Amino acid sequence: MRIIFLMAVCLACFSASGAKAGLEQLIMQAVNEKRATVGVAVISSDGDTVVVNGDEHYPLMSVMKLHQAMCVADYLQNMGLGTDYEVTVGKSDLPPGTYSPLRDKFPGGGVTLTVGELLEYTLQLSDNNACDLLFKIAGGPGATDKYIRSLGISDFAVAATEADMHRDLSLCHANYSTPLEAARLIDMLFRADTLVGGNMQFVRRTLLGCNTGQQRIPAGIGDNRVKIAHKTGTSDRDSLGRWIGINDVAHVMLPGGRSYSIAVFVKDSYESFADSEQIIARVSAVVYDYFAPAGK
Repeated sequence: MRIIFLMAVCLACFSASGAKAGLEQLIMQAVNEKRATVGVAVISSDGDTVVVNGDEHYPLMSVMKLHQAMCVADYLQNMGLGTDYEVTVGKSDLPPGTYSPLRDKFPGGGVTLTVGELLEYTLQLSDNNACDLLFKIAGGPGATDKYIRSLGISDFAVAATEADMHRDLSLCHANYSTPLEAARLIDMLFRADTLVGGNMQFVRRTLLGCNTGQQRIPAGIGDNRVKIAHKTGTSDRDSLGRWIGINDVAHVMLPGGRSYSIAVFVKDSYESFADSEQIIARVSAVVYDYFAPAGK
């Protein structure tokens, strides 16, 4: 009986290992022969992890706003404040030349908004001016970097504001992550018992309403029962004509209670913008098909 039991355990381990290898192979096929470097990490609620091209650092771009939002939520909580804390936004807080629906709505400033509203601008619309306002509130990039490291995430950096990156395009590489660390972070946000409180819950709810990148991870999931909380990142082209970084990071909640976290980073892409997004959508479809319940 002991021999039979040990054989069963070994077969189960082999089966799990083989399944992971199968998903890894499918992802590699999806990104093969693309004129870009593509990094992918997937963490399932069952504890399985698959990583493809995960040894490199990828520019976070606006995925950094996920890191920042978690830091802001913790900062407010430590101060005994909620996301209804109010901030006065002046005209000087809304410089031109950067993507900012906030500035488009209030070009002259002189408005009072809650931190929650600023987080909606950053997480759902990826607003750059709102991002730098939140940096001013919560201690800058260094405070965000320190907080995320306190969670046990290490192979990443947050060192530049949106204004910094617009002044010097090379600073897009100052904010970076491996795909695995980005997937670990959003997985932690949604599944760690330690990240509690109304402010973190607000961040989770807000990510579910992300309006950017609908042709990325969401495009690979054709089931409106699936809940997708995600944050995108998008760069300009560099001097060689490459997209510096086109990204999406998500926590995907399937019918029936299973979930997975996924990060797809596309860097140094010579592909068109639409084709770079399609790479992410294709990876998303492969992963969703792997985890989706029978018959979807």
